[in-house]
Amino acid sequence: MPFLTSPVLPVGTLARIPQPTLPTADGLLLRPWRPEDAPAVHAAFQDPVMHQWHARAADSVAEVSGWIEEWLTAWTEERAPQWAVVDAESDRLLGRVALREIRLDDGTAEVAYWTTAEARGRGVAARAATTLARWALDDIGFHRLELLHAIRNEASCRVAGKAGFLLEGTKRSSALHRDGWHDMHLHARVQGD
Repeated sequence: MPFLTSPVLPVGTLARIPQPTLPTADGLLLRPWRPEDAPAVHAAFQDPVMHQWHARAADSVAEVSGWIEEWLTAWTEERAPQWAVVDAESDRLLGRVALREIRLDDGTAEVAYWTTAEARGRGVAARAATTLARWALDDIGFHRLELLHAIRNEASCRVAGKAGFLLEGTKRSSALHRDGWHDMHLHARVQGD
């Protein structure tokens, strides 16, 4: 049965080019992960705040090295590309930003992020999410980007708003965290926002 619409983005849209490094206008750099980032990622995941809002824990640097290998292949597989968010001058890790739940045919993806403890409260997540969204919508041609966070995570709600993601509603009992099921706020940006 033929589709009545063409894919918004053809298969290979991302894989045909190298994963880009994306500078923000204000001192951050979104760059592909490197194997030597593993100790800094492991350290970031020892923060209790990460355990509160994320489903994963990092037991060792070796485990994180495996994650980084997965993150590097995710680009060519067009499934969940991730970027390290670093200080543009020092290359110090400040966080991560990613596109998840990619559906090229529909032109949709989900933006996800985390920041290190030292980066929180400095606008790092909002600046990184804004840069990634502009690139994905304007340069690549995605039509819609979603951003989800637990409704009790007020900091993430502020990040979404600052990054131009409008609140669209609540997904009830949508994500399982260590402390049980969480209602999630659904925010989105679409082309032209």
